[in-house]
Amino acid sequence: MSVLTSPRGKVEVVHCRRTESQDIYCIKNLIRKFTQKLFGSLNIISLLEKANLAITLHNDQEEIMAQATFLDYPNWNVAPQDDWVSVFRELDSEIPCTPLNTLFMHLFVAVDEYSVGCCKEIIRTVFKAVPDLHFIFLIVPSYMSLGSTLITVFDQVGNIPSLTYDEDFAVHICHRHSHYPQLHIRKARVEDHDDLVPIFLHQDTILKETYGEYFLAELIEAQDEENHAVVCEVDGVAVGFMSVCSRVNMQLLHECFDLGPFHGLCTPHPDDVLEPPQELSVQGSSGAELRSSSQECQQIVKEPQEAVSPEAGESIQRKSTEEAAMEEALSPVQSGNASEVEHTEKLSQEYSVDYTDYCISNTSSASISLPEETSNFRPIYRGASTAFCIQLFCIDEKHEARSLDFMNFVFSLFPDKNFCIISLPHLTPEFVLIQNFVKIVPFNNCTLDQDLYVFHRAGLLKTIKIRLATLSDTPGVENLVSTLMLNKSILEDLQQYNKARRDPDIEYIRSHYNIEDFIYFSHHQREEHGHLYHFALNPIFQHYTKFFLKEILRLGYKSCLYYPVYPRTKEGKFQSSSAHSLTSALHYLVPVRPRRQIVYPLEKLGINAPSKEVSKDALSYALNHTNRKLTLEAKITVNAKIVVVGASSVGISFLETLIFCSHLKFSNLTLISTHGLPGKKLLGTEQRKFLASDHCYNDKDHALMSLCSWVNVVVGKMTAIDRAAKQVIVSREEVVPYDHLVLCTGQQYQVPCPTGADISQHPTNREVLNSSLRRYTGPVPCNHFTLNDEEDCLKALTWIRNNSIAAEGNVIVYGNTIDTYTTVETLLNLGVRGSYIHLVQHPPTSIITCINNYAVEGAVEDVLRAAGVTVYRDAVLAQWNDGLNPDPIHSASFTTPTKPFQLPCSMFFSFCEKNVDYETFRAFNDACLVYDGRLVIDTNFHTNDIAIRAAGSLTKFSNRYYSNEWTHSNFNSKEIGFQLAAAMLNLFDPTLEPVTEPPADLDRLIPMYRGAKIKGGILPGSYHYLHITKPAIPTPLEVQMAQSDFGSEIVTGNVKNGTYFRIHTNKYKMVETITCLSKVPFPTSNYIRLFGQHEQVLNNLCTRYKDGLVPDLYSYFTEPWCMALFHDRFIDLRKELRQILSSKEEENLPSIEELARQIEDEEINLPEKPKNYLKRVFQETIYRPLVEKSILDYLRYNHYHLPMYAWPGII
Repeated sequence: MSVLTSPRGKVEVVHCRRTESQDIYCIKNLIRKFTQKLFGSLNIISLLEKANLAITLHNDQEEIMAQATFLDYPNWNVAPQDDWVSVFRELDSEIPCTPLNTLFMHLFVAVDEYSVGCCKEIIRTVFKAVPDLHFIFLIVPSYMSLGSTLITVFDQVGNIPSLTYDEDFAVHICHRHSHYPQLHIRKARVEDHDDLVPIFLHQDTILKETYGEYFLAELIEAQDEENHAVVCEVDGVAVGFMSVCSRVNMQLLHECFDLGPFHGLCTPHPDDVLEPPQELSVQGSSGAELRSSSQECQQIVKEPQEAVSPEAGESIQRKSTEEAAMEEALSPVQSGNASEVEHTEKLSQEYSVDYTDYCISNTSSASISLPEETSNFRPIYRGASTAFCIQLFCIDEKHEARSLDFMNFVFSLFPDKNFCIISLPHLTPEFVLIQNFVKIVPFNNCTLDQDLYVFHRAGLLKTIKIRLATLSDTPGVENLVSTLMLNKSILEDLQQYNKARRDPDIEYIRSHYNIEDFIYFSHHQREEHGHLYHFALNPIFQHYTKFFLKEILRLGYKSCLYYPVYPRTKEGKFQSSSAHSLTSALHYLVPVRPRRQIVYPLEKLGINAPSKEVSKDALSYALNHTNRKLTLEAKITVNAKIVVVGASSVGISFLETLIFCSHLKFSNLTLISTHGLPGKKLLGTEQRKFLASDHCYNDKDHALMSLCSWVNVVVGKMTAIDRAAKQVIVSREEVVPYDHLVLCTGQQYQVPCPTGADISQHPTNREVLNSSLRRYTGPVPCNHFTLNDEEDCLKALTWIRNNSIAAEGNVIVYGNTIDTYTTVETLLNLGVRGSYIHLVQHPPTSIITCINNYAVEGAVEDVLRAAGVTVYRDAVLAQWNDGLNPDPIHSASFTTPTKPFQLPCSMFFSFCEKNVDYETFRAFNDACLVYDGRLVIDTNFHTNDIAIRAAGSLTKFSNRYYSNEWTHSNFNSKEIGFQLAAAMLNLFDPTLEPVTEPPADLDRLIPMYRGAKIKGGILPGSYHYLHITKPAIPTPLEVQMAQSDFGSEIVTGNVKNGTYFRIHTNKYKMVETITCLSKVPFPTSNYIRLFGQHEQVLNNLCTRYKDGLVPDLYSYFTEPWCMALFHDRFIDLRKELRQILSSKEEENLPSIEELARQIEDEEINLPEKPKNYLKRVFQETIYRPLVEKSILDYLRYNHYHLPMYAWPGII
């Protein structure tokens, strides 16, 4: 915030921010003829799209006062984009301009009255925002003067010719030192005490309270050879302080942090022990496994090609997502200064001694065998320490952007040290100084509540030269990547690059990913999109990553870069390097959300189908992106340790929402899950699954997100929570610290507890004890299966195939959920004879059946009867093996309301009512979290511990809301996860408006979510089943239909033929329920989009159905007209049309929405029917052309997805 005063004495308070797309209209209004003569005729949108930095100045009323645009190459085409440095060096050799320290002003506009003040404020802001920037050039026609505004900040250097114009152009320069100069650094003196104390006290009072009022003076006086105090001053006043010390507890650092990439911050010594003894690498514990949490690096021991079986149980999968920067080999950096080159080559030789234990994975996540002893190995460094530490640092906020100015001076105080380190509490917000440091990866068993950051002396080099690679660089690149697993693949790609340069499939990317969240696609030429294949950077230069990316774009004449992350294969083998390789730049890119795709009826559309580039089914990958606009925009780092327990749909949705916040970087996201991340495709391409689906996520969705790129994964089960220490205990031994704990474990099928009734006594259900509330504590039989996830299903499938179950085994399926039907269908499909399958349904706990549709249930029962499957109803498990040792199960006894029965058993599937896992309950109970049948939460997801939140079927609302019938189980899990993340983002995202506390009466209302509740699967008879409904308290269908406000239903086909399609619309004609039962697969994702639509949007569906024009809904929704309904941006079109109708477009006429309200309230008398009146007003006013234009613009812009639509002028 600054205050500007005009020549006439007017005062305006102004603020600087990044230019946004909505500023374009105001920017165009500020352009004068003089502006066009200075900068040329510009396409503002295109200019802003290609700009590295664009700054807007606005006042308190959000009125734009000024705007300036800066790029990293000159305008007016006075020099090639990729080779302007030599031109400007020839112009004035005294100006050491480089791509790192130079920007060019391509546009400046301002309100005339405040133009001088606005110009100076913008220039100052630019120098503050880009610390490495020293020169801003302005190039204008030589015959033009700069005017009264720009002349105040720019000085002419000389003239240069243009490559395309006949005239010369004047070059003007603006220097940093005139606006936001570098700070003067010197040794501290006691006299600085009075200047510095207010700065310290403004930040914190702990030091004063701990060490007394004169702690700073005492620290300055205590300087010696090992301790130094340094200040920065402006106009003779100290504005910043740094205390450094060469005494560092190296032993503690070596025990807690992985300093291998920096050789332990020590000089190499012949007695260093850098790798584990060979005998420890031969055989390891069967329970030891290390799974990388990132797609970037893994630590290996012997055979990196070997992957661990997915059946490894409670193992720990945990490694920081910052590993990429830490585990790359060091290499020399090209520099214009020979001595600097020699110095960095020496560094390379010195600090790349041992990287044989590090590799790149070209899969999104990998499972690597690692002996237990090796995983705990710590290198031993016997050389002298080469590091000093920062003990105390403080600087005035006005000068914080120049914090790095300290580093040159403090390194000069320790000429024998190469590393500067600083440790901070991990919740410390990332300030400017440590943004230039490398964050060190802690070991798994590190107990320090501190983060360690490292900066190398060579990181101060400013003469880095970046150029296009050639074949002559192969030896140098080979040296750079020699210690990386993909070194051969990288070199092969380098050779391929030099032979034929490949660009990304940009049409596929545009149609399958939301890149238009970041760019205006039409303003980027096809050749301006680049594919990032490999990125290897010396970690001591990590803070130059964005500069490196910026130079890649400039030198390659690109405006956008794309980096795909492919999923790992089922076996965990490494893919080809073209699929995926390491990039330490990943955290400097933004993840791009995938787009929901239409399932096209290609044969029916014929020539009107989309192109193959759009409709092809390519290998799915997660896409990361950067562009020119993002190269100088820093992310906000969130170091808070956010631990999610449970890989349920709620937990995955929560993590997805956080990682796709493109302006935030969550560096400490951890997932604790029994089987790690889902989406491993364990069942391959088999269409039939044992379990029904909620259609929140499938394997393709997981591949498109690549959560493993951003989330640390701990494989194991939560067994305890230490609320005091803020720690989660995993598998009774591993400790995972947290700042915010999110519990999303959900509910699981449990092993049923037999009642123990002796069926020889012929008991009935009434005579036996209810065992539903009892927990089974005996040994779980090896042929007993409770299926809760894909891992469990794989084990069951393996058992079936290994034990010849399909040929001769009797299989009992116990339960009455929809999963019993999908499991029976899977067994039949695997070849198990129906007469060997026994479906035993225990007494229902509700009058509502799992399908809640008699027609569908009748069809399924007919199929089961025809297949020979025996169904037993109201049966309660009494005993296994007549009460003898149940492992394995040979027989199972059941009681019923009439007489008991016994069945032979080779395999027992249990689908009794889901409940919270007992060990999970014990963890809650021992931690004193309020539990009342489920974990109790409030409307903001809080438990009784403010640091612990919970969501999903695990939870219930507190009794104070008087809504026990409503829980998260009634809602869409994906929406619950999103809302949970939205609630937590208010803690971390400074761009969000502060949350206001709701009124006391509203705080008693539970939130209601609108997303559809979905379930589906393949039922016996190969029936493909889908049921979509609104969130509601479960009610029998017959009761619903008997309600006076039920609405109407549309049913086509019949269940016998497998053509059943039912749509229920409420009294407002909105689609509320969809039920499909078909013998052939159908486009589920398309039908989900129909939920919540008005029947008129569905082409007047109700009227057409009554007129007999809709004999088959399956065929109806494959017609070309409805493809737009399934488009992912159709909802945006609806919102835009609603905005038009609700806005007042004509002065003398209220909006259509307001007219409708007045008619409803009888405020106006109409001579005609209200519908006809509104229709006539719409036709005769400006609303119709506005609506038509909006729809046509939508169709044109999305023509690549919707080519089946025509519009005026297309023919």
